[in-house]
Amino acid sequence: MAFKLNRSGKEPMSEINVTPFVDVMLVLLIIFMVTAPLLTVGVQVDLPESSADSLPEEQEPLTLTINSKGEIYIQESKVEYDKIIAKVLAVSKNRTDTRIYVRGDKTINYGRVLEIMGLLSGSGFTKVALISEPYKER
Repeated sequence: MAFKLNRSGKEPMSEINVTPFVDVMLVLLIIFMVTAPLLTVGVQVDLPESSADSLPEEQEPLTLTINSKGEIYIQESKVEYDKIIAKVLAVSKNRTDTRIYVRGDKTINYGRVLEIMGLLSGSGFTKVALISEPYKER
């Protein structure tokens, strides 16, 4: 099938103009590039680095964070030390097989992080792990 190069007023246009499509896609790309880092919500901590491989995730893990001031957060809500287990059980719907990631700021006492991990393990939680930043070569 051949198309005429000259255009009379009644012939249909046979070419596709992709410029508006490309413009929209570039705008969406920029929007997603700007908003993607903002989607990682949580308590701001300075994590230590580790060369260990990351763990595969089957379901959404529960995150327990200890910031540089020693304050404890479950997901984004602040929790007192004596109410940690009750809150974790409530959030995990009494499932002790829930994966719990402990995020501890690198400036706090290591014993404090281990104390909280021991508290979780002693309460029957079997999948408690530490989170660190990937190791960056210097």
